Amino acid sequence: MLDHPIFLKSVRFIRRELGSINLDHLHQIVLERMIHTSGDFSVSSLLRFSPDAFQLGLRALKAGSVIIADTSMATVAIKPMSERTIHTPVHNVLDWAPKQTCTEQTRSAFGMQNIWKEFEPRFSENDAPLVVIGSAPTALEALLDLIEAGHHPPSLIIGMPVGFIGVENSKKRLMNSHIPFIVLEGTRGGAALAASVVNALMREALN
Repeated sequence: MLDHPIFLKSVRFIRRELGSINLDHLHQIVLERMIHTSGDFSVSSLLRFSPDAFQLGLRALKAGSVIIADTSMATVAIKPMSERTIHTPVHNVLDWAPKQTCTEQTRSAFGMQNIWKEFEPRFSENDAPLVVIGSAPTALEALLDLIEAGHHPPSLIIGMPVGFIGVENSKKRLMNSHIPFIVLEGTRGGAALAASVVNALMREALN
């Protein structure tokens, strides 16, 4: 059984509390998952996304796109759902990062640069990776730098780094780009919330 009865009861409660808000189906299931994960209905007012972002993410997962996450926490939050649904490979950029750095650049940024350059020859426009950023704005900035330099963009970026230094600027830069995005506006975010978005899309891909 994919869903525990307690989860289903929680979803029914969330739907009752949200009331009739007439959302697109994918928007609805992603929002429900985010509220369930955070225990906070206010995330609905902070959710931002580009046109067709949910549909593009779902399409990419169905086409076999891999998922690239910025931290071990996000990776661990995604892998169990992947194993229960469509068995999408999930990669952690830190596995491509040096053990320590001698510059101001973070390990997450180094890892994003390295994994993207390694994976880029393997994917096409239809199956480009989904990128999940739940912690490190520097990883998001590094990917945006690569794309601006002419590298292939991902199918979707779920941009939900959390914190105060560089977080809001990285989200604004993503939202001003041509890349499909799902963003939690402001300083809020985190691995669990970012993972909840892709987990909702994987569940839908299974259906």
